Amino acid sequence: MGHPLKRKEDRRLLTGLGKFVDDIKLPGMAYAAILRSPYAHARILGIDVSKAERLEGVVCTLVGEEVAKLTDPFLQISSPPANKLKDYCLAVGKVHFAGEPVAAVVAETRSTAEDALELIDAEYEAVDHVLDAKEALKPGAPVIHEEVGSNVVFRGKWDYGDINAAMKQADKVVKKTLHFHRFSSTPIENNAVLAQYDKATGFLNVYSNNQMPMFCIPWVSFALKFPSNRIRMVTGDVGGGFGTKIISYPYIVLISLLAMRSGRPVKWIETRTEHLSAANHGNERMFEVEIPVKNDGTILGLKVKAWDDCGAYTRYEPAGATIWAQVTPGCYRFKNFQMEFLQVMTSKCPVGPNRGYSRMQHLWMIERSVDIVARELGLDPTEVRLKNFIRPEEMPYVTPSGGVYDGGNYPESLSRVLKLIDYWRWRKEQVEERKKGRLIGIGISTILDSGTNNFGQVKITNPENPFSGNSEGARISIDGLGGIQVALGTSPQGQGHETFASQVVADEFGVSPDQVTVLMGFDSAVNPYSHQSGAYASRCAVMGTGALLGAAKKVKEKAAKIAAHVLKADPESIEFKEGHAVDRDSGRKIPLWQIGNIAWVNNVLLPEGMEPGLVAIHFWRPDFGLPDEKWRLNQTLTYSYQSHAAVIEMDPETGKFKILKYAIVDDCGKQINPMIVEGQVHGAAAHGIGAAMYENFEYDEDGQLKSSTLVDYLVPTALEVPDLVTESMETPSLFAPKGIKGVGEGGGTPISAIANAVEDALTPYGVEISDSHQNPQRIYELIVKKRKKM
Repeated sequence: MGHPLKRKEDRRLLTGLGKFVDDIKLPGMAYAAILRSPYAHARILGIDVSKAERLEGVVCTLVGEEVAKLTDPFLQISSPPANKLKDYCLAVGKVHFAGEPVAAVVAETRSTAEDALELIDAEYEAVDHVLDAKEALKPGAPVIHEEVGSNVVFRGKWDYGDINAAMKQADKVVKKTLHFHRFSSTPIENNAVLAQYDKATGFLNVYSNNQMPMFCIPWVSFALKFPSNRIRMVTGDVGGGFGTKIISYPYIVLISLLAMRSGRPVKWIETRTEHLSAANHGNERMFEVEIPVKNDGTILGLKVKAWDDCGAYTRYEPAGATIWAQVTPGCYRFKNFQMEFLQVMTSKCPVGPNRGYSRMQHLWMIERSVDIVARELGLDPTEVRLKNFIRPEEMPYVTPSGGVYDGGNYPESLSRVLKLIDYWRWRKEQVEERKKGRLIGIGISTILDSGTNNFGQVKITNPENPFSGNSEGARISIDGLGGIQVALGTSPQGQGHETFASQVVADEFGVSPDQVTVLMGFDSAVNPYSHQSGAYASRCAVMGTGALLGAAKKVKEKAAKIAAHVLKADPESIEFKEGHAVDRDSGRKIPLWQIGNIAWVNNVLLPEGMEPGLVAIHFWRPDFGLPDEKWRLNQTLTYSYQSHAAVIEMDPETGKFKILKYAIVDDCGKQINPMIVEGQVHGAAAHGIGAAMYENFEYDEDGQLKSSTLVDYLVPTALEVPDLVTESMETPSLFAPKGIKGVGEGGGTPISAIANAVEDALTPYGVEISDSHQNPQRIYELIVKKRKKM
């Protein structure tokens, strides 16, 4: 551990030998295509597939009315009445957003299936739609799902300390309305499913790139009315996920139905337009914020009302309505906090987890609020942060909502990033350049990356939800030739699980990581797993390491007994070094291959009463609890953090700006592989910069997505992402194995750093930034509006 080893996965990926879903070819395989709604909200009057079925090469079709007979609606985790929502893999009776699947075709080729879609006659009756969360709450607003009776998914209030007293004590109460926009993480590989129903064994074999293949099993099993113990989930190499591939279970159910109906393996590969318009978006959220402050910059509390737009369905929601509370105060010490939170359905694509899920929106609001406070008080934003940061000596720090921060030094992180960016030099240069008409802006942000979530948090939205805690599994075996093999329950999507796992296990057995083989991907028939297994919530390094250490301990204990028996030593004196079990008292040793040989093949030499074999499975879980009556609980185990600083130059004649310098300081505890950590830091920054400057889902007044292709939805390339100056700190976690923390969900940090920089650049015009997406056209309009008043 701690060495920047090159990733084991990269050789096959860089040489074109990766195994993705679309690389899998099964005998007799057919292809699926999906017809989607052109309307944001409409009743389905009829769908005629007869012409499509007569097209040569078409195998079968499926429509919503048939789905309603063959399956049950998907499970819902909301409280009543939102849990009455009926969600199927195809629209039944009504469509709720443009892009919703309404019919599917299976054909001998993908092109034939797509051609057949054009022969389907679908008749609709358009009804009123609603695209704004606040508008969806008004009397007379269109109701997205009649069976629910309203558009409200969740309404809750968090109230800690005494916010009213804080308001009275304040020298000033700063108020602001803020909006966090819709975007997604745009993985290089879209969703994909290949389903095969094996009549001989009764097994449903599903090959997909879902991030939580075992967690979605209940959704698939209940919907299909199919036994969960006969569903085999397989993932291979995955081209990124970032949360967007968690809620692909409707497609898994749809393609499984088509495989059962056709009697053949069926593959579906999502197009980019399908992904952008109908996979899932990140949560859009509006805030009304009140911040009581003292004149010296002390923040006394935070009072917030939030409206969260979750789109047309609640497929992972209302989890996002509570997950933000993992980081209630951000990095700050205030104890008075009140949040009224409403989650609302609209006629848009459903939302789901997206890198930094739900915390990103909340932390952006806090970081913008801190800068707004600094501006209102005439203080430097660094001064306000340093005055209000939680101190390292206060760790472990208990937040108002019960979160327990596991160590960190936020003032040091900020100080380091200011040094990297040369902050005070830029401040001096900014003053001089403004005299010449050149607009320089400097923005900073420190944001938490909470990881290893506690599923007990969903009991806040519905106490009857049968979820809590978290767990992960791993298996380690040493074969008869001394080879070490590892299998994890995590399902990687490019994070380097094979590499980090080999490093952890190698350290335990005193061997090189090259001597440890980690099975690629995930197969529920092979890999150990819990129903919480998967790659999400910055958990894999922590949870995977916990499971690996537990399994290694079991194998080492048995191997030590075998070695001690052969060496006639005390098992307690056995340690593992350089591929041997060594008696530290006598110095005598036995190679691992010989221990494996005795365990599996030469088992007459085993200690009396010991069973053969040298393999162990371990399931690890953190020590979590459940929410109390005020919804207080530790919602996650580790709290990494990043400080970002951006220097930009703004062109007031166009609203366009460019990044002149960008610096990052990250702290994810003890690092297993610094090279992988650096890659995660760069990737998260690229996502955040993309969201701040380029990526935005906008709908027109008819509910049509205006950015449904990569021509309109602008994903930054290496040319747009600036050079990143990075530095790492290592503050060991107080609670996680080996002191490690999660890393990779710091994608929200650039969004606030850049918003702060843009507002700072526009100080001469008095422009205030209230949106998370810095659209040049919108910025220019704000400048023009202010110029007219000057």
